Amino acid sequence: MTFSPADHLGAVERRLSTVTRDGEELRLLTVTRTYAAAPDEVWHALTTAERIERWMMPVSGDLELGGRYQLEGNAGGEVLACEPPERLALTWEHGGQVSWVDVSLRPTSEGTLLQLDHSAAVPPGMWEEFGPGAVGIGWELAIMGLAEHLAAPDAERPPRETVPDLTDYMVAASDEWAAASIADGTDPEAARAAAARCTTAYTATPEA
Repeated sequence: MTFSPADHLGAVERRLSTVTRDGEELRLLTVTRTYAAAPDEVWHALTTAERIERWMMPVSGDLELGGRYQLEGNAGGEVLACEPPERLALTWEHGGQVSWVDVSLRPTSEGTLLQLDHSAAVPPGMWEEFGPGAVGIGWELAIMGLAEHLAAPDAERPPRETVPDLTDYMVAASDEWAAASIADGTDPEAARAAAARCTTAYTATPEA
């Protein structure tokens, strides 16, 4: 790992809000991080199948405006906007649900600021059970992988057995999402309880 887990944790900003889409109120989760790379380089890593596989997972399909993509064993969807090197918008279709992901890039004095917005109609019971970390932790792991890839773009994705244990990172990230939920108005006790359940879901040892 090029960076320490603490480096990754401190590099991310997290916030929650609500938006309306087609008359429906959605939960909006926003993650931002600055990369020490030019926007063109970050854009290429985000939109090139051979590179996406190195930092996230294999992807197939037509990665162009109006095309459809499929992440192996995960979400698929449609490319709604493709404005290199500034904005990429997708539907995020998984488990019979459709949500929306919008990624924007902005040049800064330090490199490129990436902002990822994921909006979804979340069932109240699911939100109360697991809170925003259910989605937020997953995106943090993805943008962590992107940071590692941008630091060593020629490196192949490491074998699963060599990936470091990120349990402590996921626990800390879950706590950060609880704090974001509290800042958004959630009762602190309820937010922390949901984060604890979310942490367990992410870190529990799979049954044989």
